[in-house]
Amino acid sequence: MPGVALVGTQWGDEGKGKVTDLLAEHTDVVVRYQGGNNAGHTIVVEGERYALHLVPTGILYPHCVPVIGPGVVVDPQVLIEELDALGERGVDTSKLLLSGNAHLIMPYHLELDRVTERRLGKNRLGTTKRGIGPAYADKATRVGLRVQDLLDPKIFSAKLEVALKEKNLILTRVYGRLPIPQKEIEEQYLAFAQRLAPHITDTDPVIQDALDAGKSVMFEGAQATLLDLDHGTYPFVTSSNPISGGACAGAGVGPRDITRIIGISKAYCTRVGSGPFPSEADPADAEILVEAGAEYGTTTGRKRRCGWFDAVAGRYAARLNTLTELVVTKLDVLSQFDPIKVCVAYEYEGERFEHFPPNQTIFNKCKPIYEELPGWSQDLSEARKPDELPAEARSYLDAIQGLVGAPVSWASVGPGRDEIVDMAGSGSL
Repeated sequence: MPGVALVGTQWGDEGKGKVTDLLAEHTDVVVRYQGGNNAGHTIVVEGERYALHLVPTGILYPHCVPVIGPGVVVDPQVLIEELDALGERGVDTSKLLLSGNAHLIMPYHLELDRVTERRLGKNRLGTTKRGIGPAYADKATRVGLRVQDLLDPKIFSAKLEVALKEKNLILTRVYGRLPIPQKEIEEQYLAFAQRLAPHITDTDPVIQDALDAGKSVMFEGAQATLLDLDHGTYPFVTSSNPISGGACAGAGVGPRDITRIIGISKAYCTRVGSGPFPSEADPADAEILVEAGAEYGTTTGRKRRCGWFDAVAGRYAARLNTLTELVVTKLDVLSQFDPIKVCVAYEYEGERFEHFPPNQTIFNKCKPIYEELPGWSQDLSEARKPDELPAEARSYLDAIQGLVGAPVSWASVGPGRDEIVDMAGSGSL
């Protein structure tokens, strides 16, 4: 069936880029449906490493149409820089489609993101300071500027004037910053308009026509389930809905258009920035995971916090996204450990929680309940079939799918696109 949604099941950075790349090889349209350049996918194709932030993975395949949907917030300067960098490496970027309904990240969004985080001090949220939250806030309060506004200088100027009156008051009177001149922004953004105009279109019919024609369409999520604005570990979340349901609103399709929902999960857990993390490992084990897994953010370069696989979070993600399957990444990293811990439940004041706790107080203070599974302590990178994995690695994957309640269809055993094991015997993703 044509519609496939790809979602992260943890706190992001699960290795979605590799899976989206493998799927894109057999996909006609790839749609990014939420987030902004606060996300990053690292993809290795024929030994070439690509770090994508806004541009969908399909850009790397001549047959595939990459679409930035209306649910994305777009920093035009970042998008242009990314397109230029891809073009310099011989990638055809002319086929990229950008929804006119997507919202723009403006210079005042970046400034507000920085000063707000600084003012929060020890209570800061750990944002990427890319202006994502302020842009989504303006969208919700209906004072945002959209990509299509770039095509009409008069409308752009009028909307910008309204927005700047409020933003400059906040910047000058609350934060003691200098006001941002309107003329500067207009000149900069209308120059961006000339470059982006060939890509701007109504993307909804493109996606729907492809689905109606039986073509394969992949909906590519950024961030992950536990960072969802409504269903994640609020307030330490992103400003959009990365869950599978968010693909409908963010891309402009109906629920019945999506028939396969693939959850991506690391064989362990990581998160970037502040917020609760029940299965966070002790410093020594966390450092091993950081170095073995190269756990540094694609977008920020920040070292990720590392911990053991959290089956409570996995069950939550499987239910919330109605996962049809799981792809487990970085299984090879756990070759460093024997035994291997898995968080199967939480404990708070003597009570055991096998599902997500009902409030943030419990989640912030709960303790992980671990079970230990035998490790395998050997290189997995040559495995391509289940019987080429050590018995202990197969047992670990069996334990994950049993605890989460979704079958493991594939397991990644290295960074290369071919370093992956077909657990279901399906032949291709």
